[in-house]
Amino acid sequence: MLDRNAENSSLHPNPDLVSDLLMGMRLYGMEYNRTQISPPFGLRFPAIEGRAQFHFVGRGPVFLRGPGDALHALDTGDAVLLPRGGEHSLLSDAEMKCHCITQFQPKTLCRNVNEIMACSNEKDHTSDALIFSGCMEFDLGSMHPLVALMPDVMLVNTLLKRYPEILPILDAMEREAKEDRAGFAGILARLADVVSAFIVRAWVECGCGGSSGWVAALRDPRLGRVIAALHRDPGRNWTVAELAGQMGSSRSVFADRFQAVTGMTPVRYLTELRMRLAAQWISREGMAIETAAQRLGYGSQAAFSRAFKRVIGKPPGAVRTLTSPRPHTAATVHGAAPAAQTP
Repeated sequence: MLDRNAENSSLHPNPDLVSDLLMGMRLYGMEYNRTQISPPFGLRFPAIEGRAQFHFVGRGPVFLRGPGDALHALDTGDAVLLPRGGEHSLLSDAEMKCHCITQFQPKTLCRNVNEIMACSNEKDHTSDALIFSGCMEFDLGSMHPLVALMPDVMLVNTLLKRYPEILPILDAMEREAKEDRAGFAGILARLADVVSAFIVRAWVECGCGGSSGWVAALRDPRLGRVIAALHRDPGRNWTVAELAGQMGSSRSVFADRFQAVTGMTPVRYLTELRMRLAAQWISREGMAIETAAQRLGYGSQAAFSRAFKRVIGKPPGAVRTLTSPRPHTAATVHGAAPAAQTP
């Protein structure tokens, strides 16, 4: 007789491993806008490299035309995350002409939160759309391969039956968006980060949309142990024999299986993992390049810098120079430890 637990584990990533790996996830709210606008309207949001985009509809309906021109209907209380950002539009009608959001003059509400008022009637706002938007730096840390596998548009309303605990947060966002209560802008910003984190975690726990490749390694109990070991101790001088021992197989069987599932050799996987972590530590924590190199098992800073540039595309010093300071650290998952610690 088929073991149902075994069947379920083959369909979904190992929950303990997912929890461990998601501990490194952060969403940094870079800028938020509370937009109140009278229909008809069309707002275009340009693509910003390396940024995710979040929208919450405090009063709808609103249409979202996402990357790839797909159209989604959003109503009051709906939220959506675009994990890779990309050019998209919010519209009162599917055929509306769009104006770039940057053409509007915002008013500062508090740090990193602005307000855009484009209302035709100064007194009656019952027919105005109310939208709270966030431009976010979406940092999955060692889970970086997941970003490319995510859909362009992730709708919160597809998760409500499975995750009813999101509903009170959405209700709170709706109240805060509509009422000018003390501190509402900061509260909305933090709730937006939390809802975004919920959306990402739910997608992972639901099987990552049936994605194959790298996610298949998380679904495989034996390969999952290897992935977990690499992520927990990336600075160790791992040998193929040691990793094969984690999987409980011969070196040749392990190497073939690892490359078939992940699309890369164990050595390449470990190198990419190390460099993604190094980029995170150097840019976010301001860690010294020499310290990052030593922590990740490199005795030579020159060798570390070569590997870093090969994987990241720029030298370590450029990552620190080009990264803008983050205004605050908001949504974390499962009480994450500081990023400078090895997962």
